[in-house]
Amino acid sequence: MRILSGLQPSGRLHIGNYFGMMEAALKLQHEGEAFYFIADYHSLTSIQDGKLLRSHVRDLAVDFLACGLDPAKCVLFRQSDVPEHTELSWILSTVTPMGLLERCHSYKDKIANGISPSHGLFAYPVLMAADILIYDSDVVPVGRDQKQHVEVTRDIAVKMNLAFGEGLLKVPEPRIREETAVVPGLDGRKMSKSYDNTIQLFEEPAVLKKKIMRIVMDSTPLEAPKPIENNSVLALYKLVASEADYQTMVDDHLRGGIGYGDFKKRLLEAMLAHFAPFRERRAEIVADPAYVNRVLAEGAEKARAIARQTLNRIRAAVGLGD
Repeated sequence: MRILSGLQPSGRLHIGNYFGMMEAALKLQHEGEAFYFIADYHSLTSIQDGKLLRSHVRDLAVDFLACGLDPAKCVLFRQSDVPEHTELSWILSTVTPMGLLERCHSYKDKIANGISPSHGLFAYPVLMAADILIYDSDVVPVGRDQKQHVEVTRDIAVKMNLAFGEGLLKVPEPRIREETAVVPGLDGRKMSKSYDNTIQLFEEPAVLKKKIMRIVMDSTPLEAPKPIENNSVLALYKLVASEADYQTMVDDHLRGGIGYGDFKKRLLEAMLAHFAPFRERRAEIVADPAYVNRVLAEGAEKARAIARQTLNRIRAAVGLGD
């Protein structure tokens, strides 16, 4: 089973990224042949600063490795180190109906959020299809809100097969992460850079404490029982605490007599403990820059070898080359 997933280098990762995508990816590296790429081609639709983009790519690679990604069990690479992605994207675009792209909600959502419309933004799903299809991917793990991306990829693969021969492209299956809860931000909304309500994955302890202490809660008096529904502190604590400690916090909420300040301190301690091994590993990786370079170079070599095989097969089918 070949697994494919990518993550945009759009800035420092937050814990919503970790629990929403990275944690699942780290588990999947033990289930099959996993390919994970840093989607720097895609990020050009929103970042037009070369120095900043290179910094984001580096940080993402370091963070992924620090959290447990094992280059011996999976392939980690920069999307731009495998230019076959973009050539396949053009070939796929010649069979992709305009209506299919016009129905994609991601384009509409980004325009609504102030991102300038561009061809790259509109054609984003075709490049994403190329990312998936060029590795003959069997499974693409996504959240429910990203299911449409895989559906578009499947539609494009079917059109290519109808036009140039059945079996030319493998039609991938989405694996929906139903169990992934929405990670709340400091203001109670979904954690997102767009809302400026995030807790960075490797936040400095002093900054982390300040952020946790300003998580928005209700005004229930100290002595009264506290609501457990739509409770950001409780939801975040569940992600990083043991089942027993989480249940204790639930019981303490229902019993009353304990203030939110105490619960926030418990959250701080649990979050520091949960990410402590990752923080130590990150410091080791940062101290050895050559290690990251080597991982990305070796990953690109492995990925490109497979991408070339797939692209050669497609080029022959569509009539490119001798």
